[in-house]
Amino acid sequence: MTDPQDKPTTRRAAVRLFALSFLSLFLELMVIRWVPASVRLVAYYANLMLISSFLGIGLGAMLAERRANLVRWFPVILATDVLFLAFSRNVFLPGSSVELRFNLGGIGVTNYLILLVVFFLNAALFVPLGEQIGKQFQALPNLRAYAWDLGGSLTGSLAFGLFAVWHFSPQIGLAIAAVLFAFLFPASVRSAGTIALLVLALGMSIAASERRAVWSAYSYLAMRADTETVWTWYSPAPTPPIALTTMRDPPSYILSVNQNFYQFHRTNDLRRFTPGSSGYALADTLGLGYRIPYAFQPRPRTVAVVGAGGGLDVEAALLHGAEHVDAVEIDPTIVALARRYSAAGAYASPKVALHIEDARAFFERATPGYDLVTFGLLDSHGLFSSMVNIRLDGFVYTVEGLRSAWRLLNARGVLALAFATDSRPWLAGKLYRMVVEATGRAPRVYSRPNGKMVMIVEKVPRPNPPAAFREYASWHPTAADLATPSATDDWPYLYLRRRTIPPDYLLVILTLLVVSVASVGRLANIGTGAEGLHFAAMGAGFLLLETKSIVDSSLYFGATWIVSLIVIAGVLLMVLLANRVADRLAGFTRWLYAPLIASILLVYTVPADAILALPFAGRVAWTALAVPIPIFFAGLVFSGTFKLSANPSSAFGTNLVGAMLGGFAEYLSMASGRRSLVFVVIAAYLVSLLAVAVGKRRVPLLGRVE
Repeated sequence: MTDPQDKPTTRRAAVRLFALSFLSLFLELMVIRWVPASVRLVAYYANLMLISSFLGIGLGAMLAERRANLVRWFPVILATDVLFLAFSRNVFLPGSSVELRFNLGGIGVTNYLILLVVFFLNAALFVPLGEQIGKQFQALPNLRAYAWDLGGSLTGSLAFGLFAVWHFSPQIGLAIAAVLFAFLFPASVRSAGTIALLVLALGMSIAASERRAVWSAYSYLAMRADTETVWTWYSPAPTPPIALTTMRDPPSYILSVNQNFYQFHRTNDLRRFTPGSSGYALADTLGLGYRIPYAFQPRPRTVAVVGAGGGLDVEAALLHGAEHVDAVEIDPTIVALARRYSAAGAYASPKVALHIEDARAFFERATPGYDLVTFGLLDSHGLFSSMVNIRLDGFVYTVEGLRSAWRLLNARGVLALAFATDSRPWLAGKLYRMVVEATGRAPRVYSRPNGKMVMIVEKVPRPNPPAAFREYASWHPTAADLATPSATDDWPYLYLRRRTIPPDYLLVILTLLVVSVASVGRLANIGTGAEGLHFAAMGAGFLLLETKSIVDSSLYFGATWIVSLIVIAGVLLMVLLANRVADRLAGFTRWLYAPLIASILLVYTVPADAILALPFAGRVAWTALAVPIPIFFAGLVFSGTFKLSANPSSAFGTNLVGAMLGGFAEYLSMASGRRSLVFVVIAAYLVSLLAVAVGKRRVPLLGRVE
């Protein structure tokens, strides 16, 4: 421990710890927001960015006692990190034979090396901040320090939520982080070189983002004119004509999401174009896929469109006489862009009711009776949370999700599903099998040579259906196509060919694991291997518990950013409560593991279907009362032992590295399913219990454990 005369005052240490925790969490979220969206290589690795941040903060906290003063290197590391990310902006994601990824490149060693460097640089960025956090832990009583750390993290999470509300760019976040760093460490930014490095980092992050781009709560969006073939990062956004929704031969615009083509913003109404023009030909070709469902439901009265996006599915419903259309879109920024750039003007129709929410959540609360429920091309270009590897549309494309949509139809209703399979027969077969399991009926499938397909399922099958719709030919799966397992709420991985962890994920995980274990072995200094094992196991179990809470809540209420934010804030508040209770307890007893494990098993034994069947108030009650109980007892066990640690900074760091291991373990769900992870959680806490029992006999510190 540091000599008391060398410590700052208790109040100053507490305030600095709060500010450092805020800075670390805020910067961590900004990096996670920016990197996967603007660097194509990292599109599906947002959770590994979070894991490498844990590694950096944890290693830094372990270094606190060595007085290395690494904070002076923070501007250098930040500039290096941002420069590398800027130059890696157009490196494509490696391909995979077992997972569909959009806009990928070839499999090459260079891709993997760059990917590893991205993660190691991200970990290095947080080491100096972790070191400073560790120093403040040494200057305060253990549980008081932990409370201030949790308070800073909670405030950082809420501040990031404001970014999602106001659609701020990560560059503004990086600027705020740089200013806060300068305020906390004025001596480190006095030199012109350091200031230049911070400005360079911010400038390069701006240069790596298109001037025309906007940030939604989910994605990095950029609009360009269909005729625009060459543009630069500083090119302004196109300006649509004033009379866009009424003019003859209106222009077409293309929206990219995270630098990848995503959707057209235009009109497919052939009456708006001059016959024989290029616009007419495009509307005829592009609009064909939108017209196919109406060959089976010619004049629907009520229609639900999920994944409404640019509004072309909504326009198709209106053109075919729909009296009421429920348009469901998770991203309000995409709708705002459609209102400006879409010549269809579908969202301005009084017949359209817009729902800004997750499609699965809409299915669970909507009233049945639709003539047609149609799936647009939902977002599949990223993960819905930085803590999980499930994509944004994960719980929409499951057997249970499709079954929920099927229940919304009336007695003569039709379910339509459009999807781009990227010419992967196994994915088409997987969707076919899921539709059969969800509806009990074999769908009619019409597919283009490029893999774009439309599935139709009718409550009352139409006799003698068309054999083809021009280039959309009738398609039937082979036995091999149907061999892929169905995506379910327990295994929500539509884009995986089989239950497995893709090899490149394993490569990155194992590399980071080897480096982290080696680093911890050299840096850990908490008196006993048993104590270190205890705090690492607690971190692993807690990360998985928090992840489970986010995933479960997203299934019950929708995979939206606000749901994730509320859960994270709730978890931090529950841990703060546990910390307060532990501070008032005279000692710690190992019997606390009993209610911890019992509450985990209680939540596990109640199936998700039972919760989804509850009314909204019932789901809220379950989530608010039952789900937090294991988190409270986990926090109570951690705080109860943490207050006895003689090396709080190292214990805190080991706990974060353990959380990183829990993040790695979360990938096991890709092979075994989500529910099986509860046994990994229980195993982690049993390891913690064993370590406490062993430490009680070997170390006076843990000897105080009852």
